[in-house]
Amino acid sequence: MASTNLDEKGGVSPIVEITPAPSAVQGSLDDNYELYKRMRDIEIDPAEAKKVLRKIDLRILSLMMVTYVLQYLDKNCINVASVYGLKKDTHLVGQEYSWATSMFYVGYLVFQFPFGFLLQHLPTGRLLSTTVICWGIVLITTPACTSFAGLATNRFLLGAFESAINPGFVLLMSMWYTVGEQPLRLESYYSTIGVATMFSGLIGYGVGHINTGLAKWQYIFLIFGAITTAWGLIMLYFLPDSPSTTRFFTPYERGIAVERVATNKQGVKNRVFKPYQAVQMVKDPKTWILFIMAVSAQIPTAAVTSFASINITSFGFDTLTSQYMLIPGGAVQLFGMLLGGWVATCWPGTRCAVMVVANTICIIGSGLLVGLPDDNKWGRLVALWLCYFQNLGFSMSLTMISSNVAGYTKKQLTSAVVFIGFCAGNIAGPQTFITSEAPKYRTAYRAMLIAYSIKLVMAFILYVHMYMFNKKRDTEQAASPVAENETIELGMHDVTEIDNKGFRYIL
Repeated sequence: MASTNLDEKGGVSPIVEITPAPSAVQGSLDDNYELYKRMRDIEIDPAEAKKVLRKIDLRILSLMMVTYVLQYLDKNCINVASVYGLKKDTHLVGQEYSWATSMFYVGYLVFQFPFGFLLQHLPTGRLLSTTVICWGIVLITTPACTSFAGLATNRFLLGAFESAINPGFVLLMSMWYTVGEQPLRLESYYSTIGVATMFSGLIGYGVGHINTGLAKWQYIFLIFGAITTAWGLIMLYFLPDSPSTTRFFTPYERGIAVERVATNKQGVKNRVFKPYQAVQMVKDPKTWILFIMAVSAQIPTAAVTSFASINITSFGFDTLTSQYMLIPGGAVQLFGMLLGGWVATCWPGTRCAVMVVANTICIIGSGLLVGLPDDNKWGRLVALWLCYFQNLGFSMSLTMISSNVAGYTKKQLTSAVVFIGFCAGNIAGPQTFITSEAPKYRTAYRAMLIAYSIKLVMAFILYVHMYMFNKKRDTEQAASPVAENETIELGMHDVTEIDNKGFRYIL
């Protein structure tokens, strides 16, 4: 077992165990508990803590941001390809294009619990990097598809491998960042889907000018697949598995990294599956509120992803114009999410408020899509751009998992349930675009309005539930006080937020 002296700062020289605690034997202890135990009585220099945070942002957040751009581009390649001959060359008819887009989320859904299990039991960094390589290879094979069956199978596999990224990144947030740092960081990587949307428009516009060699749509998959595979290899080398084993920290900095997130009262990572936490997850109202929010948030997603180009051309714009008209929507996503993350960071307790504002804007946009006349193409285009605020609301709800769910088994299962809802909404969404209604798609726009309205109601319910929980805990705390250090210790023993009486929800 490796050990080192923490003698770099302030004359501190206790022995620090670097190898994670044997949680397979002591299932209640966090994998990083031994390092935490050696650091808990050491006063950390704030300047050193800031230095560690900067390193985490540079090494972890930057990797997450690039990966998220690629995963969003890769799953939505089909959107750009749809206007460049994909449907004709793969002989898609009727609702088959809608089902091809939905099959991605069928694979995503099926593999949620398997990858949840693997994320708890295997090294996080290496697992996520391997899935990136795998889906890059799947993407490269897409041009070989010549039928609906082949394309549907390809999309299923793409969704299966991509399904690890979203829940994996939520877990990375809680492993590396304090609850106060999480909103802006999560929105920083999630907002890159705005960059991806703008980039896909530019790539689509550029590919539209290729007139030799393969079919235009095939170049899209080959280009993105090659880039993703190469990036997965880079991740495999640079993405660490945990704060206590990372190579880019000194031993002292590893201790600071663990001590920082210990204050979340959730621990860092625990590899032992605990059945009682699974039962608690099922009984927790938060789980199902977030599940319904995920379903309702994702039903409208098809309108701004796989059907975005088709929608814009249906408004009266030509094919090439539809590609660069994706760029403003991407800008709305990018700056909207960064602004929302900044607000939630600067004013703690405003996460639900940010969700409400974002969702209200989406209701306005979808209402305009339903109500505006067909010949008002610019009005309908602006209405579609407003709907790009939807990702701010959904991404902010993910901070409810990273910040407000403790117990590693419970956290990864809650994440899996929420992303099953995410998949269900994304599977249902494309089916609201009924071929016989083209190009007006009235059913789809009405479904968007209804879904956004449901999500708004659930955001209010979530806030009331968590507020009442905190008030009850405050009353209990007044009668039977719980020390802060005891609450943190319980978190490092993998105690859930329900059982840890000193835990409070971030609103």
